[in-house]
Amino acid sequence: MQTLACTTLCLLATITARTIPDDYHNERRALLDEETLTAVGGKQKLNDEETLANEILMKWKTDELNASYLNPQHFNFSKHYFSYKKDIEKSKVYQIIRSMPKGSVLHVHSSLMLHPDILVKLTYEEYLYACYTNDNIKLQFSKAVPERPCGNKWALVSDLRNSSGDPDVFDAHLRDYFTLYRADGEDYDFVDINTVWERFNKVYYAIKSLISYRPVREKYWYETLKQFYNDNVMYIEIRTGLHSLYELDGTKHNKRYLAELYKNGTDKFIEEHPDFIGVKLILTRHRAQSIDHIVDAINTTRELKAEMPDLIAGFDLVGQEDLGRPLSDFIPILSEAKDEINLYLHAGETAWLGTSTDENLVDAILLGSKRIGHGYALTKHPSLMSALIKKNIALEVNVISNVVLSLVHDVRNHPLATYLALGLPVVLSSDDPGAWSAEPLSHDFFVAFMGVASKRADLRMLKQLAINSIVYSSLDEDRKSRLFSVFNERWDKFIKNVICNKFYRDVEVS
Repeated sequence: MQTLACTTLCLLATITARTIPDDYHNERRALLDEETLTAVGGKQKLNDEETLANEILMKWKTDELNASYLNPQHFNFSKHYFSYKKDIEKSKVYQIIRSMPKGSVLHVHSSLMLHPDILVKLTYEEYLYACYTNDNIKLQFSKAVPERPCGNKWALVSDLRNSSGDPDVFDAHLRDYFTLYRADGEDYDFVDINTVWERFNKVYYAIKSLISYRPVREKYWYETLKQFYNDNVMYIEIRTGLHSLYELDGTKHNKRYLAELYKNGTDKFIEEHPDFIGVKLILTRHRAQSIDHIVDAINTTRELKAEMPDLIAGFDLVGQEDLGRPLSDFIPILSEAKDEINLYLHAGETAWLGTSTDENLVDAILLGSKRIGHGYALTKHPSLMSALIKKNIALEVNVISNVVLSLVHDVRNHPLATYLALGLPVVLSSDDPGAWSAEPLSHDFFVAFMGVASKRADLRMLKQLAINSIVYSSLDEDRKSRLFSVFNERWDKFIKNVICNKFYRDVEVS
């Protein structure tokens, strides 16, 4: 025993720092450098001004993340987005990201883009009736009491507001029908996915009933473009079912009318904001509908694509994937259609493995989808990930949507972290920002940058994500070049602003 103890002590005595191989630290550094180079933005080269702006950004990022480590009870990305949403605008990092040109939004749904505060203002339009039933609301513009069935009774919103005793309280209550967000509401970490989707659909139908009136849809669209433009978004691809609009006299417009409304409204906006590039539409149909309905929607897409080639980007199936029909149900019609129209398919928006939902990824890839919406389950399918990289199919990632719709609770565990580390073709988007009272894109960029990406991820990653949103857009090469020109000009101004703005420079830099 004494001999064994002596041998052990002698061995321990000989293990010193000097026994670490001389090249160990170099090899360690090389591995970390390789990870940095592989990640999204790793190959970006920063000029002198960008390097200085990056120093400012990263000092604030480090300070804010360190504060989060030390005080997780106040601000922690392990919590639900709703619990820290109100704190985001206090962040210096957020203010920098907010002012940053972001290129494009490539995954957003037409009825859920606008902030609920603006929607409430639209309820001040004349002739708006409301019908409250349980926790639902129906809205309709009409010169007389609407004839649609109502479980309670129809009443003019203006009368209800005036008789409420407190219009501000009335508007706050009305606002709740247009968003899932509650500043002091229940803990959404414990709401199951089907329940939150049920609530989400109620928000959708409440907003849809407000904006189906043609004059309000025109105002909605202008305000939406303005809000995205003010968030430094210069181009948008919108998923839309092209629902029918109506007039006060009962006239109903066809689907083409709404497409023309989007085009005309956008053209007018560009006249006032010439550095905004425009919009394109990805036409949609709910995945729970019949084959005949999907065929009808694809034929509509074909027709409008032939008539408006600069406006129509392609086709997609939407709705909750877990409860909807899988892509495999539609392979014959989608396979035939893909030779005429581009597909931009939702796939893998699920936390399950080995189900028809995550296996939608297989069919999306085989059907030649130009991009994949969400792709949340992709990390569980390494062969599909390899195929996606080989085919250069971009992933439209929507982090906040995945939190609100109960796919992930702690964003640090979001698969985007893996996609970024592997340098996958990722574009950040916002899905339905109005439904959770988020900014059009800045909140998603902030949460991804601070809560998902590496602590070392810096300005290079942010710039590459903006560039990706242009590269993987459906724009032709001429319009892409125009968008890159606008982006580069605004990027240079952004960098100078970060360097010169004392609000950001309240920190030592080299």
